[in-house]
Amino acid sequence: MYKILLVSSALALSSLATNALADGAVTGAAGGAITGAIVGGPVGAAIGGVAGGVAGAVVDPPPREVVTYVQQQPAPTTGVVVEQPIVVGKPLPADVVVTPVPDNPKYAYTVINNRHVIVEPRTHRVVQVIE
Repeated sequence: MYKILLVSSALALSSLATNALADGAVTGAAGGAITGAIVGGPVGAAIGGVAGGVAGAVVDPPPREVVTYVQQQPAPTTGVVVEQPIVVGKPLPADVVVTPVPDNPKYAYTVINNRHVIVEPRTHRVVQVIE
């Protein structure tokens, strides 16, 4: 009975997250909790929720129009060099200036180490690196 209640609660959470257009981490956590509850009971639900949250936080690639726009932008005359690796899902250093994509404010871009990088402007999290 407890397992059914736990699964029902997780399903309700998943539905609520989907209806509220929640981010991938919340949706992933709910899905992971459901799977974990079915397989491993309450402990499985807790572990599955954490694992699902991590997997759900993976960054979706930007729309093709955004990639095309960023590819067409000229590189600045003075390049930005960053010593740390530029990794999708990780934020850029706070001092890196990003330029918003005019038709899609959900994205911004910059050129680092001679590569165009698409980021989330609010968090500076890398969405895509264009080689």
